[in-house]
Amino acid sequence: MKTIKGPAIFLAQFAGDAAPFNSLSSIAAWAAELGYEGIQIPSWDARLFDLKKAAESKTYCDEVKGIAAEHDIVITELSTHLQGQLVAVHPAYDEAFDGFAAPEVRGNPKARQAWAVEQLMHAAKASQNLGLTAHATFSGALAWPFVYPWPQRPAGLVETAFDELARRWTPILNAFDAAGVDVAYEIHPGEDLFDGTTFEMFLERVNNHPRCNILYDPSHFALQALDYLAFIDIYHERIKMFHVKDAELNPTGRQGVYSGFASWADRAGRFRSLGDGQVDFGGIFSKLTKYGFDGWAVLEWECCLKHPEDGAREGAMFIDSHIIRVTEKAFDDFAGAGTDDAANKRMLGIA
Repeated sequence: MKTIKGPAIFLAQFAGDAAPFNSLSSIAAWAAELGYEGIQIPSWDARLFDLKKAAESKTYCDEVKGIAAEHDIVITELSTHLQGQLVAVHPAYDEAFDGFAAPEVRGNPKARQAWAVEQLMHAAKASQNLGLTAHATFSGALAWPFVYPWPQRPAGLVETAFDELARRWTPILNAFDAAGVDVAYEIHPGEDLFDGTTFEMFLERVNNHPRCNILYDPSHFALQALDYLAFIDIYHERIKMFHVKDAELNPTGRQGVYSGFASWADRAGRFRSLGDGQVDFGGIFSKLTKYGFDGWAVLEWECCLKHPEDGAREGAMFIDSHIIRVTEKAFDDFAGAGTDDAANKRMLGIA
């Protein structure tokens, strides 16, 4: 067993144009003041990070690590959630997702997809230059519009979508392998990898690629009514990252899992600040510790009610209180009889 590292915080929901959220140094100082020991950096936010420069310059990466270190903070991982989404986009979402891309490729799905792949390639090298071992991203989605179909899907539609998804991602996974970095897909509705079954479908098509792994976020499983503790039992060997995010599912006579047309505050399924939802984090931290997860516990704040700065402040304490310092001895060692092999055999009647 190993002790989970943390607390850390994903900066995507906090970065902004006003201090202290508008530069890496100031936001790192803010996070450290709250008690965080690590920061996960959104690679698309130029206020905090230059991904292309990081891919090309080890010196720049050393400078970035130095900025964090000035505040006793380490960089836990980079994220390409937005760029990963653009590796595979169904045409129904072309306009909605165009804003995630660089201005020069918007309105051109083929160019946008090529740009997204290049971004992931930069992220592999940048992660290597920063000395990181895992990377957060989304898979993108070709089949998602057909998740609950009417009319019925034609035979082979889903299989064709996953074949193509694997074809697009295999060169990226190979680049991360060359860099010595795991790709941790956040298993998330809206992505083609949204539960264990879909992850397995993808994993099979990338030939069980060693770099094809999981960012575990229980909030997305709670809102699907999926057993998020059993998920750890099944997939713990592939879980390389952990977003600590809370949620609640309160079905009513009017709505249940599919309540997304309501406002966030009025949905049956809602994201909540840590400790305000229904997720059993005691069980999660226990299972991850049991299976030897030694990555970071990273707060991802999303809540439809609470102010983000309050969520961040409370989240640091919440994560710290849930990290289990692993024991180095068995609790009943005091009662050990000190027997040897010969004594054991005598006790079993096989001497």
